[in-house]
Amino acid sequence: MTATDARSIRLRTAIPGPRSRELLARREAAVVAGLGRATPVAVAEASGALVTDVDGNTLLDFVSGIGTLAVGHCPPEVVAAVQAQAARLIHFSALVGTYEPYVALCERLNALAPLGGPAKTLLANSGAEAVENAVKIARAATGRQAIVVFDGAYHGRTLLTLTLTSRTFFKKKFGPFAPEVYRAPFPYAYRMGLSEAAAVEQAWAAFERLLVAGVDAEAIAAVLIEPVQGEGGFIPVPAEFMRRLRAFCDRNGSLLIADEVQCGFGRTGTLFAIEQLGVQPDVIVSAKSLAAGMPLAATTGRASAMDAAHYGGVGGTYGGNPLACVAALEVLTLIERDGLLARATAIGARIRERLAPLLHEETGAALVGDIRGLGAMLALEFVQDRESRAPVPAQAVLDILERALQRGLIAMRAGLYANCIRLLVPLIITDEQLDEGLDVLIEAIRAHA
Repeated sequence: MTATDARSIRLRTAIPGPRSRELLARREAAVVAGLGRATPVAVAEASGALVTDVDGNTLLDFVSGIGTLAVGHCPPEVVAAVQAQAARLIHFSALVGTYEPYVALCERLNALAPLGGPAKTLLANSGAEAVENAVKIARAATGRQAIVVFDGAYHGRTLLTLTLTSRTFFKKKFGPFAPEVYRAPFPYAYRMGLSEAAAVEQAWAAFERLLVAGVDAEAIAAVLIEPVQGEGGFIPVPAEFMRRLRAFCDRNGSLLIADEVQCGFGRTGTLFAIEQLGVQPDVIVSAKSLAAGMPLAATTGRASAMDAAHYGGVGGTYGGNPLACVAALEVLTLIERDGLLARATAIGARIRERLAPLLHEETGAALVGDIRGLGAMLALEFVQDRESRAPVPAQAVLDILERALQRGLIAMRAGLYANCIRLLVPLIITDEQLDEGLDVLIEAIRAHA
Protein backbone atom coordinates (compact mmCIF):
# COMPACT_ATOMS: atom_id res chain seq x y z
CA MET A 1 0.00 0.00 0.00
CA THR A 2 1.34 3.43 -0.91
CA ALA A 3 0.43 6.67 0.86
CA THR A 4 -1.54 7.96 -2.12
CA ASP A 5 -3.66 4.77 -2.20
CA ALA A 6 -4.46 4.98 1.51
CA ARG A 7 -7.94 5.54 2.82
CA SER A 8 -7.10 8.59 4.93
CA ILE A 9 -3.86 10.05 3.59
CA ARG A 10 -4.38 12.17 0.48
CA LEU A 11 -1.34 13.82 -1.11
CA ARG A 12 -1.65 16.46 -3.82
CA THR A 13 1.86 17.92 -3.60
CA ALA A 14 5.21 17.21 -2.07
CA ILE A 15 5.49 18.28 1.57
CA PRO A 16 5.79 21.25 1.78
CA GLY A 17 3.76 22.38 -1.24
CA PRO A 18 3.86 25.86 -2.79
CA ARG A 19 1.40 27.53 -0.41
CA SER A 20 3.12 25.92 2.56
CA ARG A 21 6.49 27.21 1.38
CA GLU A 22 5.03 30.71 1.19
CA LEU A 23 3.79 30.51 4.78
CA LEU A 24 7.11 29.05 5.94
CA ALA A 25 8.94 31.96 4.32
CA ARG A 26 6.66 34.41 6.16
CA ARG A 27 7.36 32.56 9.42
CA GLU A 28 11.10 32.75 8.83
CA ALA A 29 10.88 36.50 8.28
CA ALA A 30 8.55 37.26 11.20
CA VAL A 31 9.23 34.67 13.91
CA VAL A 32 12.38 34.25 16.01
CA ALA A 33 14.91 31.78 14.62
CA GLY A 34 15.19 29.99 17.97
CA LEU A 35 11.65 28.62 17.73
CA GLY A 36 12.27 25.17 16.29
CA ARG A 37 9.84 23.18 14.17
CA ALA A 38 9.86 19.43 13.70
CA THR A 39 8.21 19.46 10.26
CA PRO A 40 7.49 21.86 7.38
CA VAL A 41 3.76 21.13 7.64
CA ALA A 42 1.70 24.32 7.35
CA VAL A 43 -1.62 23.26 8.80
CA ALA A 44 -4.95 24.73 7.72
CA GLU A 45 -7.37 22.52 9.64
CA ALA A 46 -7.51 19.24 11.50
CA SER A 47 -10.04 16.71 12.74
CA GLY A 48 -9.61 13.52 14.71
CA ALA A 49 -6.29 12.00 13.66
CA LEU A 50 -6.06 13.89 10.36
CA VAL A 51 -4.35 17.15 9.48
CA THR A 52 -4.94 19.08 6.25
CA ASP A 53 -2.29 21.55 5.15
CA VAL A 54 -2.69 24.77 3.19
CA ASP A 55 -1.98 22.92 -0.08
CA GLY A 56 -4.85 20.50 0.50
CA ASN A 57 -2.74 17.53 1.56
CA THR A 58 -4.31 15.34 4.26
CA LEU A 59 -1.84 13.62 6.57
CA LEU A 60 -2.07 11.26 9.54
CA ASP A 61 -0.88 12.77 12.83
CA PHE A 62 1.23 10.55 15.09
CA VAL A 63 2.47 13.53 17.15
CA SER A 64 -0.81 14.99 18.48
CA GLY A 65 0.67 18.40 19.26
CA ILE A 66 3.45 16.63 21.20
CA GLY A 67 0.89 14.67 23.17
CA THR A 68 -1.74 17.35 23.74
CA LEU A 69 -4.51 15.77 21.69
CA ALA A 70 -5.39 12.44 23.28
CA VAL A 71 -9.03 13.07 22.30
CA GLY A 72 -8.01 14.13 18.80
CA HIS A 73 -8.10 17.35 16.86
CA CYS A 74 -11.16 19.54 17.34
CA PRO A 75 -13.50 17.07 19.05
CA PRO A 76 -17.02 18.43 18.45
CA GLU A 77 -17.98 18.33 22.14
CA VAL A 78 -14.95 20.41 23.11
CA VAL A 79 -15.51 22.84 20.25
CA ALA A 80 -19.14 23.32 21.29
CA ALA A 81 -18.24 23.82 24.96
CA VAL A 82 -15.58 26.43 24.13
CA GLN A 83 -17.93 28.25 21.74
CA ALA A 84 -20.71 28.34 24.32
CA GLN A 85 -18.36 29.53 27.06
CA ALA A 86 -16.90 32.24 24.82
CA ALA A 87 -20.36 33.73 24.43
CA ARG A 88 -20.71 34.00 28.22
CA LEU A 89 -17.27 34.68 29.69
CA ILE A 90 -13.90 34.63 27.96
CA HIS A 91 -11.76 35.81 30.84
CA PHE A 92 -12.00 37.15 34.37
CA SER A 93 -8.92 35.81 36.23
CA ALA A 94 -9.08 33.68 39.34
CA LEU A 95 -6.96 36.38 40.99
CA VAL A 96 -9.88 38.76 40.63
CA GLY A 97 -12.88 36.58 41.37
CA THR A 98 -14.46 33.15 41.05
CA TYR A 99 -16.13 31.40 38.14
CA GLU A 100 -17.69 27.96 38.09
CA PRO A 101 -15.57 26.20 35.44
CA TYR A 102 -12.36 26.77 37.43
CA VAL A 103 -13.88 25.36 40.62
CA ALA A 104 -15.60 22.47 38.83
CA LEU A 105 -12.39 21.38 37.12
CA CYS A 106 -10.40 21.51 40.36
CA GLU A 107 -13.09 19.39 42.04
CA ARG A 108 -12.84 16.79 39.26
CA LEU A 109 -9.05 16.67 39.36
CA ASN A 110 -8.99 16.42 43.16
CA ALA A 111 -11.32 13.43 43.00
CA LEU A 112 -9.35 11.68 40.24
CA ALA A 113 -5.77 12.21 41.39
CA PRO A 114 -4.31 9.05 43.01
CA LEU A 115 -3.04 10.81 46.14
CA GLY A 116 -4.73 8.77 48.84
CA GLY A 117 -6.39 11.65 50.67
CA PRO A 118 -7.92 15.14 50.42
CA ALA A 119 -6.47 17.08 47.49
CA LYS A 120 -6.42 20.61 46.13
CA THR A 121 -5.50 21.99 42.69
CA LEU A 122 -3.90 25.13 41.27
CA LEU A 123 -4.42 25.82 37.55
CA ALA A 124 -1.85 27.44 35.28
CA ASN A 125 -1.14 27.97 31.57
CA SER A 126 1.64 25.51 30.76
CA GLY A 127 3.40 22.43 32.05
CA ALA A 128 6.50 24.44 32.91
CA GLU A 129 4.47 26.87 35.00
CA ALA A 130 2.73 24.01 36.79
CA VAL A 131 6.09 22.37 37.56
CA GLU A 132 7.36 25.64 39.01
CA ASN A 133 4.24 25.84 41.16
CA ALA A 134 4.91 22.31 42.41
CA VAL A 135 8.47 23.25 43.38
CA LYS A 136 7.34 26.43 45.13
CA ILE A 137 4.67 24.54 47.05
CA ALA A 138 7.12 21.80 48.05
CA ARG A 139 9.54 24.39 49.39
CA ALA A 140 6.79 26.14 51.30
CA ALA A 141 5.44 22.87 52.71
CA THR A 142 8.80 21.51 53.88
CA GLY A 143 10.77 24.65 54.67
CA ARG A 144 13.58 23.23 52.53
CA GLN A 145 15.08 24.27 49.20
CA ALA A 146 16.77 21.34 47.42
CA ILE A 147 15.07 19.54 44.52
CA VAL A 148 16.32 16.20 43.18
CA VAL A 149 15.73 15.44 39.49
CA PHE A 150 17.08 12.80 37.08
CA ASP A 151 19.22 12.33 34.02
CA GLY A 152 17.10 12.50 30.89
CA ALA A 153 14.40 14.58 32.54
CA TYR A 154 12.44 17.25 30.69
CA HIS A 155 10.42 19.64 32.85
CA GLY A 156 10.13 22.78 30.72
CA ARG A 157 11.93 25.82 29.31
CA THR A 158 11.56 28.57 31.89
CA LEU A 159 14.71 29.36 33.86
CA LEU A 160 13.84 27.10 36.80
CA THR A 161 12.45 24.28 34.66
CA LEU A 162 15.45 24.50 32.32
CA THR A 163 17.56 23.94 35.41
CA LEU A 164 15.45 20.88 36.18
CA THR A 165 15.64 19.68 32.56
CA SER A 166 18.54 17.40 31.72
CA ARG A 167 19.39 17.69 28.02
CA THR A 168 22.08 20.29 27.40
CA PHE A 169 20.71 21.13 23.94
CA PHE A 170 17.86 23.08 25.53
CA LYS A 171 20.11 24.85 28.04
CA LYS A 172 23.04 26.22 26.06
CA LYS A 173 23.51 30.02 26.16
CA PHE A 174 20.78 30.45 28.81
CA GLY A 175 22.68 30.14 32.11
CA PRO A 176 23.37 30.76 34.90
CA PHE A 177 20.69 28.48 36.23
CA ALA A 178 18.72 28.29 39.45
CA PRO A 179 20.45 26.95 42.57
CA GLU A 180 19.61 23.96 44.76
CA VAL A 181 18.82 21.50 41.97
CA TYR A 182 20.60 18.12 42.14
CA ARG A 183 20.60 15.43 39.46
CA ALA A 184 20.63 11.67 39.98
CA PRO A 185 21.05 8.85 37.43
CA PHE A 186 17.87 7.40 35.93
CA PRO A 187 17.49 3.60 35.60
CA TYR A 188 17.59 3.54 31.79
CA ALA A 189 18.07 -0.20 31.47
CA TYR A 190 18.43 -0.37 27.69
CA ARG A 191 21.09 2.33 27.45
CA MET A 192 22.90 0.93 30.50
CA GLY A 193 22.97 -2.54 28.93
CA LEU A 194 21.45 -4.06 32.05
CA SER A 195 18.35 -5.90 33.14
CA GLU A 196 15.72 -3.70 34.73
CA ALA A 197 16.50 -5.10 38.18
CA ALA A 198 20.24 -4.45 37.76
CA ALA A 199 19.58 -0.96 36.43
CA VAL A 200 17.45 -0.18 39.49
CA GLU A 201 20.20 -1.36 41.83
CA GLN A 202 22.85 0.68 40.06
CA ALA A 203 20.72 3.84 39.91
CA TRP A 204 19.67 3.46 43.54
CA ALA A 205 23.27 3.11 44.68
CA ALA A 206 24.03 6.36 42.83
CA PHE A 207 21.02 8.05 44.47
CA GLU A 208 22.33 7.07 47.89
CA ARG A 209 25.80 8.39 46.97
CA LEU A 210 24.18 11.69 46.01
CA LEU A 211 22.91 12.00 49.58
CA VAL A 212 26.51 11.79 50.79
CA ALA A 213 28.43 13.59 48.07
CA GLY A 214 25.86 15.98 46.59
CA VAL A 215 23.10 17.14 48.91
CA ASP A 216 22.14 16.53 52.52
CA ALA A 217 18.92 14.55 52.72
CA GLU A 218 17.54 16.98 55.30
CA ALA A 219 17.76 19.77 52.70
CA ILE A 220 15.62 17.98 50.11
CA ALA A 221 12.18 19.52 49.66
CA ALA A 222 11.10 17.20 46.86
CA VAL A 223 12.06 14.48 44.44
CA LEU A 224 10.67 15.32 40.99
CA ILE A 225 10.31 12.57 38.39
CA GLU A 226 8.40 11.73 35.21
CA PRO A 227 6.70 8.31 35.61
CA VAL A 228 7.50 7.90 31.92
CA GLN A 229 10.31 10.11 30.68
CA GLY A 230 9.10 12.04 27.65
CA GLU A 231 11.79 13.98 25.84
CA GLY A 232 14.33 11.60 27.35
CA GLY A 233 13.04 8.76 25.18
CA PHE A 234 9.73 7.41 26.59
CA ILE A 235 11.36 5.41 29.37
CA PRO A 236 9.01 4.16 32.11
CA VAL A 237 10.31 4.33 35.66
CA PRO A 238 10.70 0.78 36.99
CA ALA A 239 8.08 0.19 39.68
CA GLU A 240 10.74 -0.89 42.19
CA PHE A 241 12.68 2.35 41.72
CA MET A 242 9.54 4.42 42.25
CA ARG A 243 8.75 2.38 45.36
CA ARG A 244 12.16 3.20 46.79
CA LEU A 245 11.71 6.89 46.03
CA ARG A 246 8.37 6.83 47.82
CA ALA A 247 9.92 5.15 50.85
CA PHE A 248 12.78 7.65 50.90
CA CYS A 249 10.40 10.62 50.77
CA ASP A 250 8.26 9.12 53.54
CA ARG A 251 11.11 8.69 55.98
CA ASN A 252 12.90 11.90 54.94
CA GLY A 253 9.92 14.25 55.03
CA SER A 254 10.30 15.18 51.33
CA LEU A 255 7.53 15.37 48.74
CA LEU A 256 7.36 13.04 45.76
CA ILE A 257 6.26 15.00 42.67
CA ALA A 258 5.09 13.15 39.55
CA ASP A 259 5.50 15.21 36.37
CA GLU A 260 2.73 13.79 34.18
CA VAL A 261 2.66 16.65 31.68
CA GLN A 262 3.24 14.27 28.76
CA CYS A 263 2.41 10.83 30.17
CA GLY A 264 -0.82 11.84 31.93
CA PHE A 265 -4.45 11.99 30.86
CA GLY A 266 -4.97 8.58 29.43
CA ARG A 267 -1.90 8.35 27.25
CA THR A 268 -0.54 5.24 29.00
CA GLY A 269 -3.82 3.37 29.60
CA THR A 270 -4.56 4.86 33.01
CA LEU A 271 -5.51 8.46 33.63
CA PHE A 272 -2.14 8.97 35.32
CA ALA A 273 0.83 6.78 34.48
CA ILE A 274 1.91 6.51 38.12
CA GLU A 275 -1.22 4.46 38.82
CA GLN A 276 0.63 1.57 37.12
CA LEU A 277 3.71 1.91 39.35
CA GLY A 278 2.17 1.00 42.69
CA VAL A 279 2.83 4.21 44.63
CA GLN A 280 0.99 7.44 45.35
CA PRO A 281 2.80 10.76 44.89
CA ASP A 282 2.27 13.85 47.00
CA VAL A 283 1.83 16.12 43.97
CA ILE A 284 0.92 15.45 40.34
CA VAL A 285 1.57 17.91 37.52
CA SER A 286 -0.60 17.61 34.41
CA ALA A 287 -1.01 19.58 31.19
CA LYS A 288 -0.91 18.74 27.44
CA SER A 289 -3.89 16.39 26.85
CA LEU A 290 -5.70 17.85 29.86
CA ALA A 291 -7.58 20.36 27.70
CA ALA A 292 -7.52 19.10 24.09
CA GLY A 293 -4.98 21.67 22.99
CA MET A 294 -6.17 24.63 25.03
CA PRO A 295 -3.39 26.17 27.19
CA LEU A 296 -4.01 24.68 30.61
CA ALA A 297 -1.98 22.89 33.29
CA ALA A 298 -2.70 21.73 36.80
CA THR A 299 -0.74 21.16 39.98
CA THR A 300 -2.76 18.76 42.12
CA GLY A 301 -1.53 17.63 45.50
CA ARG A 302 -2.31 16.62 49.03
CA ALA A 303 -4.31 19.45 50.56
CA SER A 304 -1.96 19.83 53.53
CA ALA A 305 0.96 20.53 51.20
CA MET A 306 -0.94 22.59 48.65
CA ASP A 307 -2.19 25.00 51.31
CA ALA A 308 1.35 25.73 52.54
CA ALA A 309 1.89 28.64 50.15
CA HIS A 310 1.05 32.00 51.70
CA TYR A 311 -2.10 33.85 50.64
CA GLY A 312 -1.45 35.51 47.27
CA GLY A 313 1.82 33.62 46.81
CA VAL A 314 0.70 31.58 43.80
CA GLY A 315 -1.38 32.33 40.73
CA GLY A 316 -1.23 34.04 37.36
CA THR A 317 -3.36 36.28 35.19
CA TYR A 318 -4.55 33.65 32.73
CA GLY A 319 -4.20 30.42 34.72
CA GLY A 320 -7.47 28.50 34.62
CA ASN A 321 -9.01 30.57 31.84
CA PRO A 322 -12.73 29.72 31.51
CA LEU A 323 -12.39 28.49 27.90
CA ALA A 324 -9.59 26.10 28.83
CA CYS A 325 -11.46 24.87 31.90
CA VAL A 326 -14.62 23.90 30.01
CA ALA A 327 -12.45 22.17 27.40
CA ALA A 328 -10.80 20.11 30.15
CA LEU A 329 -14.15 19.17 31.67
CA GLU A 330 -15.27 17.88 28.27
CA VAL A 331 -12.03 15.94 27.88
CA LEU A 332 -12.65 14.13 31.15
CA THR A 333 -16.15 13.26 30.00
CA LEU A 334 -14.90 11.97 26.65
CA ILE A 335 -12.18 9.82 28.22
CA GLU A 336 -14.77 8.11 30.41
CA ARG A 337 -17.64 7.98 27.91
CA ASP A 338 -15.60 6.62 25.01
CA GLY A 339 -13.44 4.18 27.00
CA LEU A 340 -10.22 5.89 25.94
CA LEU A 341 -8.14 4.36 28.72
CA ALA A 342 -8.84 0.88 27.38
CA ARG A 343 -8.37 2.22 23.87
CA ALA A 344 -4.87 3.46 24.78
CA THR A 345 -3.94 -0.02 25.95
CA ALA A 346 -5.30 -1.57 22.76
CA ILE A 347 -3.47 0.95 20.58
CA GLY A 348 -0.23 0.26 22.38
CA ALA A 349 -0.63 -3.48 21.93
CA ARG A 350 -1.33 -3.05 18.21
CA ILE A 351 1.68 -0.79 17.70
CA ARG A 352 3.98 -3.24 19.50
CA GLU A 353 2.63 -6.15 17.46
CA ARG A 354 3.15 -4.35 14.16
CA LEU A 355 6.62 -2.99 14.98
CA ALA A 356 8.06 -6.02 16.80
CA PRO A 357 9.51 -7.62 13.63
CA LEU A 358 11.74 -4.56 13.17
CA LEU A 359 13.69 -5.60 16.27
CA HIS A 360 15.12 -8.49 14.27
CA GLU A 361 15.50 -6.90 10.85
CA GLU A 362 18.59 -5.40 9.23
CA THR A 363 17.39 -1.93 8.25
CA GLY A 364 20.66 -0.43 7.13
CA ALA A 365 22.69 1.83 9.39
CA ALA A 366 19.71 2.60 11.61
CA LEU A 367 18.56 -0.51 13.46
CA VAL A 368 15.55 -0.64 15.76
CA GLY A 369 17.15 -1.58 19.07
CA ASP A 370 14.26 -1.09 21.48
CA ILE A 371 10.51 -0.48 21.49
CA ARG A 372 9.26 0.75 24.85
CA GLY A 373 6.74 2.81 26.77
CA LEU A 374 3.39 2.36 28.48
CA GLY A 375 0.06 2.05 26.72
CA ALA A 376 -0.09 4.24 23.63
CA MET A 377 2.98 6.27 24.67
CA LEU A 378 5.66 4.39 22.75
CA ALA A 379 9.05 5.04 21.20
CA LEU A 380 11.49 3.26 18.93
CA GLU A 381 15.18 3.68 19.69
CA PHE A 382 17.60 3.42 16.75
CA VAL A 383 21.14 2.14 17.16
CA GLN A 384 24.14 1.54 14.92
CA ASP A 385 24.40 -2.06 16.04
CA ARG A 386 22.39 -4.08 18.52
CA GLU A 387 25.37 -5.37 20.47
CA SER A 388 26.99 -2.04 21.40
CA ARG A 389 23.66 -0.15 21.33
CA ALA A 390 25.54 2.93 20.12
CA PRO A 391 23.01 5.64 19.20
CA VAL A 392 22.66 6.44 15.51
CA PRO A 393 23.48 10.00 14.41
CA ALA A 394 20.45 12.25 14.72
CA GLN A 395 20.36 12.72 10.95
CA ALA A 396 19.53 9.05 10.44
CA VAL A 397 16.30 9.48 12.38
CA LEU A 398 15.53 12.74 10.58
CA ASP A 399 15.89 10.90 7.27
CA ILE A 400 13.35 8.28 8.35
CA LEU A 401 10.93 10.98 9.52
CA GLU A 402 11.31 12.84 6.22
CA ARG A 403 10.49 9.71 4.22
CA ALA A 404 7.45 9.12 6.42
CA LEU A 405 6.32 12.72 5.98
CA GLN A 406 6.57 12.51 2.19
CA ARG A 407 4.31 9.46 2.44
CA GLY A 408 1.80 11.38 4.56
CA LEU A 409 2.69 10.61 8.18
CA ILE A 410 3.62 13.25 10.76
CA ALA A 411 5.99 11.87 13.40
CA MET A 412 8.68 13.32 15.65
CA ARG A 413 11.93 12.30 17.31
CA ALA A 414 12.88 12.16 20.99
CA GLY A 415 15.67 10.94 23.26
CA LEU A 416 18.80 12.43 24.81
CA TYR A 417 20.69 11.49 21.64
CA ALA A 418 17.76 12.40 19.35
CA ASN A 419 17.86 8.77 18.18
CA CYS A 420 14.25 7.82 18.96
CA ILE A 421 10.93 8.24 17.19
CA ARG A 422 8.06 9.01 19.55
CA LEU A 423 4.54 7.80 18.84
CA LEU A 424 1.70 9.81 20.38
CA VAL A 425 -1.32 8.94 18.29
CA PRO A 426 -4.73 10.42 19.14
CA LEU A 427 -6.63 7.84 21.16
CA ILE A 428 -9.65 8.29 18.89
CA ILE A 429 -7.73 7.03 15.87
CA THR A 430 -9.49 4.24 13.99
CA ASP A 431 -7.89 0.83 13.57
CA GLU A 432 -7.67 1.46 9.83
CA GLN A 433 -5.92 4.80 10.32
CA LEU A 434 -3.53 3.31 12.87
CA ASP A 435 -2.53 0.50 10.52
CA GLU A 436 -2.22 2.93 7.64
CA GLY A 437 0.15 5.13 9.59
CA LEU A 438 2.16 2.14 10.82
CA ASP A 439 2.46 0.91 7.23
CA VAL A 440 3.98 4.25 6.28
CA LEU A 441 6.35 4.27 9.24
CA ILE A 442 7.53 0.71 8.66
CA GLU A 443 8.07 1.44 4.96
CA ALA A 444 10.10 4.53 5.83
CA ILE A 445 12.27 2.59 8.28
CA ARG A 446 12.86 -0.30 5.88
CA ALA A 447 13.68 2.13 3.08
CA HIS A 448 16.66 3.27 5.13
CA ALA A 449 18.48 0.12 4.03
